[in-house]
Amino acid sequence: MDAQPHRRFAGTLPADDTHPYRTGAWRPQSTEWDATGLTVIGDLPELSGVYLRNTENPLHDALGRYHPFDGDGMVHALHLHDGRADYRNRFVRTKGFEAELEAGRPLWPGVTESPAKALRPSPGPSARTGTKDASSTDVVVHRGRALTSFYLCGDLYAMDPRTLEQLGPETWDGAFPAEGVCSHPKVDPLTGELLFFNYGTAWPYLHFGVVSAAGELVHYAPVPLPGPRMPHDMAFTEHYVILPDLPMFWDPAALARGLYVNRWHPELPARFAVVPRRGGAEDVRWFEASPTNVLHWINAYEEGEEIVLDGFHQGCPDPRRDGDDRWTTTARYLDANELQTRPHRWTLNLATGRTTERFLDDTYREFGMINAGRGGRPYRYAYTMTAEPGWFLFNGLSRFDTHTGAAQEWRFPKGVYASESPMAARAGATAEDDGHVLTFVTDLNTDSSECQIFDASDVSAGPVARILLPERIASGTHTVWAPEESLG
Repeated sequence: MDAQPHRRFAGTLPADDTHPYRTGAWRPQSTEWDATGLTVIGDLPELSGVYLRNTENPLHDALGRYHPFDGDGMVHALHLHDGRADYRNRFVRTKGFEAELEAGRPLWPGVTESPAKALRPSPGPSARTGTKDASSTDVVVHRGRALTSFYLCGDLYAMDPRTLEQLGPETWDGAFPAEGVCSHPKVDPLTGELLFFNYGTAWPYLHFGVVSAAGELVHYAPVPLPGPRMPHDMAFTEHYVILPDLPMFWDPAALARGLYVNRWHPELPARFAVVPRRGGAEDVRWFEASPTNVLHWINAYEEGEEIVLDGFHQGCPDPRRDGDDRWTTTARYLDANELQTRPHRWTLNLATGRTTERFLDDTYREFGMINAGRGGRPYRYAYTMTAEPGWFLFNGLSRFDTHTGAAQEWRFPKGVYASESPMAARAGATAEDDGHVLTFVTDLNTDSSECQIFDASDVSAGPVARILLPERIASGTHTVWAPEESLG
């Protein structure tokens, strides 16, 4: 392995840091690496493409309290090609990152602080005035460009997916919406379109858009809501987008005072807007279901006159532990076990307007990935993560069968934590689970990191290959596998 530091950054994090999400598995990095010809243990499958992961990686101390969603975006790229593996990692050079780098200090508060504490105006579109757009939430690949996103709505920052060269904010030829783009844009594998949504505090509160495979904003429409909401994810089918209106949103009284405080409203139903992919406000159809909160959807598809929508239902969206400051300020909405997050199916009948729903499994799971070629179409398998009790850390990987409820499980050794795990289909495969699953792991026992690769049809057998990285990387979340032909 030839590993060379690309750049080392000097931040302002305290040397004796004790914050639970800036130490241990969440210890951030300050070095960007270029590493080629990585050491492989086991048999490297014939994969050709890039495994990308975005994660929160703070360079500076917090203005007040720190939440793990406040960190700067950092993208990790593992490029598999010609029987070898290369690795790079780069900070996302957002406007806010550049401003703080120049100032040598933090300039914006995080999610648990008032936006009024900002030392400078927000440098980009955001639903929270005064919040830095860290572009640290998700990463997708569209028309050969890796795009990073922010959960409170922001710019999409583009990178070359192989080299992580910074390409700046996406513009769509000047049509990028002033409201920004939220957490999880989706790429339709068959049409090449990018589907996205955004939200804010002014009517109509929610929009969705469609970007063509050529990078043109071809549709942008409002989805009026009763008031400000904060959806995190969306789903799509061949002909529709599905946008949630869920009863976890900002407290209206606090919002009137300029404060952004989450509140659970169990008296309200969960609602789903089903909209044709070129539809407008007049085409929205609303479906109601039992109250819950959902951070992430797994997939959706059409089946006759019904839409099948799968996601992670929270049985306890607002867990509380009175008197536990660590819990209330940093961990309250982070533990899938406390949130009681389980795979769930909502069936929306377009003929009758009725919703039926049921749990798919009793095990607490989250962060489901599928064979991306089945996105928006019928599918069977979801590759999901189990969580370390009490923490935002992934201690297990499973292949969950949505048809039977059966799961193949792999648990990582104690002190080893994984990332969201995309499925890379084998070239020419016809079976849905013919391919491999990849995950970056952080090993506290050996102070090291690697990418582990599993047979997607036999996850419980353990990794078939391990690719050693040049440094232990911080724990992280959202990922994508981009096959070589999608990289341009």
